[in-house]
Amino acid sequence: MVYANFADRNAIENETPWEARDLPATTYGLLCGTAEKFGTRNAVSYRLMSDPASKCETLSWNDLRDKTGQAANLFRSLGVGEDDVVAYLLPNATETVLTYLGGQVAGIVNPINPLLDAEQIAAILRETNAKVLVTLKAFPKTDVAQKAAEAVRFAPNVKTVLEVDLHRYLTGVKRLIVPLIRPKNPVNHDARVLDFNAELAKHATTLTFADSESDRVAAYFHTGGTTGMPKVVQHRYSGIVYNAWLGARLLFTEKDVQMCPLPLFHVFATIVSLGASLGSGAEIVFPTPQGYRGEGVFDNFWKLIEKHKVTFMITVPTAMSALMQRKVDADISTLRLAFCGSAPLPLELYKRFEAAAGVTICEGYGLTEATCLVSINPPDGEKRVGSIGIPFPYTDVRIVSVTSGKDCAVDEIGEICVSNPGVYGGKTYTEPEKNDGLFYPGTASDTQYLRTGDLGRKDEDGYLWITGRAKDLIIRGGHNIDPAEIEEALAGHEAVAFAGAIGQPDAHSGEIPCVYVELVAGADVTSDDLLAYAKDHIHERAAHPKVLEILDELPKTAVGKIFKPDLRKRAITRVFDATLTKAGLDAKVASVTEDKKRGLVAHIAKTGAVADEDVSKALGAYTIPWEWAV
Repeated sequence: MVYANFADRNAIENETPWEARDLPATTYGLLCGTAEKFGTRNAVSYRLMSDPASKCETLSWNDLRDKTGQAANLFRSLGVGEDDVVAYLLPNATETVLTYLGGQVAGIVNPINPLLDAEQIAAILRETNAKVLVTLKAFPKTDVAQKAAEAVRFAPNVKTVLEVDLHRYLTGVKRLIVPLIRPKNPVNHDARVLDFNAELAKHATTLTFADSESDRVAAYFHTGGTTGMPKVVQHRYSGIVYNAWLGARLLFTEKDVQMCPLPLFHVFATIVSLGASLGSGAEIVFPTPQGYRGEGVFDNFWKLIEKHKVTFMITVPTAMSALMQRKVDADISTLRLAFCGSAPLPLELYKRFEAAAGVTICEGYGLTEATCLVSINPPDGEKRVGSIGIPFPYTDVRIVSVTSGKDCAVDEIGEICVSNPGVYGGKTYTEPEKNDGLFYPGTASDTQYLRTGDLGRKDEDGYLWITGRAKDLIIRGGHNIDPAEIEEALAGHEAVAFAGAIGQPDAHSGEIPCVYVELVAGADVTSDDLLAYAKDHIHERAAHPKVLEILDELPKTAVGKIFKPDLRKRAITRVFDATLTKAGLDAKVASVTEDKKRGLVAHIAKTGAVADEDVSKALGAYTIPWEWAV
């Protein structure tokens, strides 16, 4: 069915209530149904190297079903029941896919970001009470195995560590060299360590236990990870199946091939992309362990599209920006759609990418707390650049006033609140107290609306627009950074009285961390000193501030809170003025104001002769809108 507008969306909903749809109840049921229909077709392809001529491992749907069965049986043999947790700390690989699927068939799977430090990883393992951890065997140019060993030392609940050796993917000289340069990784914990593939091979390909018969929690995903202990979100089979059904119903068939260079610890790659393939039978391709971060991926990206005859690419604004710095040097005529999420997409980048790649871009919106998908610019209909489109079928979105708690009028900004099959009402987080105040009640007794923390509006046609974040998160290339971590770290410096961290506009990453500091009386310290201090005291590299400015006094509210809108205006002025100067344009920011529809808007004043199109080109890489000063 064509999905072009609200009429199409409503027609799908009117076919039958969601609960009455004949869909599998579990992930394993979903996988088995797809394997039964498309058994010999390609399901998952993975390559260790970005070179299109390098070795690529491909599993058919029959293979994926069988190996998922083996993985589930392996985890059950290690004492994992429906309420037990299989965590994984892995880069992208075939084994990562098998662990993700097999873990939620046997019990509850818990993907963990390998970029976190060992202390945070250990905290997640303790919070989820993980019984098994699947991770890497020590391998050159990665410290994942070392961090895993350190984390398990502080998470005694982990009884078994299963190691994946990437050596099996190597060919030629590299296959001979790696064993000689493999780093040491002394075991300093009490968990037993086994080889993942050796143990996998011992088990039957069909389940040796009964699959779940009803809905249950099947996955734990952590959010953020920059504030000591990340929150852990619970996902049920019903939410996972809902996201898979959306991909199958609205986007894919078994003839499609999607390229997903995103990490398999994130909901975008697992719940959305892999889920859509599970629902539709489309092949999914994972290039390199680090996806877009992998060596040579951007340089070889278009050639990989040609090699795999990709029809659909998963992307984020930072990746699109990097790709636009390379020529389209391959036949990408099969490519028809790019699904962009995680952060707002600048208009200029949208235009450049569509023109260069000849592909339709659909921006969407989702969040871990809602299992994921919420809305999309309709693939076959009008796409309003900068908006996050219209809600998916069976998803209801309210814009709620942050002051009155009532629904907002058209174009009035409020908090985006969501109800759909992916929202686990009242039980989103594993820690019950963190669910307090997270929901608004719906009209039906069993309906709850998740408060997303994002500020936005609905226009007169029902399209959704994000205008800010109630929780002040900094989104750097789709990575959520809580400013509190930056502020708390700097507050530990004896010279710092106050610190206010914000997301500064950035042409590549959308936002980068920026912090403003007020010093204690008589303090003698430089910005460079404080940046070095922050780097030493902030766990995650992504949260390291790129800009630190010392002010005589930070702007504050009447009750003494740091007033961040003024800091954002200051950063926008500084960044835009520098951009205009670098472009050689006689213009500067006269002011930055708050617009009720668009959020913060920069007002540009001419200081000489300057053309509209030149300013648009210079500032078009940013998501902050601008207009001429009156």
